[in-house]
Amino acid sequence: QSRVAPSARHSNIARAFALAPHAAALLRGRHVGLVDDVMTSGQTLGELAATCKRYGAARVTNLVFARTPPR
Repeated sequence: QSRVAPSARHSNIARAFALAPHAAALLRGRHVGLVDDVMTSGQTLGELAATCKRYGAARVTNLVFARTPPR
């Protein structure tokens, strides 16, 4: 996503992720941790978190090592 214009990031990533049916059962009711090395806009983590919630995760925590400076 770092090469995508900020205005296009949301539409570029919307509904881009899904889980295999057998994996979805593993998320139900769980606290899930997502790890990203570098966060630019947060769109990818946001969409991944939304996907986890759609599949039944009770809570999602995002962990980021570094963040790019805002433009």
